[in-house]
Amino acid sequence: MNKLETLKMALTSRDEEIMGYQINIDNYIRAIDKINAEHSDKPAIVEFRDRLIELLDQHRIEQLKAKIIRDVIADQLTELEAS
Repeated sequence: MNKLETLKMALTSRDEEIMGYQINIDNYIRAIDKINAEHSDKPAIVEFRDRLIELLDQHRIEQLKAKIIRDVIADQLTELEAS
């Protein structure tokens, strides 16, 4: 496998990683909203919500990191394909 093929595979992997983070982000937001609307009187569930808020922040950061690396990979692919 050459560099071009490896970069193409890496780009696909990063896109899938970013999508995975987005699915989690969307789920966390919906769960937080649901807990706030329907379960704010349950201390254990509020604690769970607070953990989801932490996870949401972490996943947003990790997704941004993955996007940065994806963009770097895409730049390398563009350069290789142009040469």
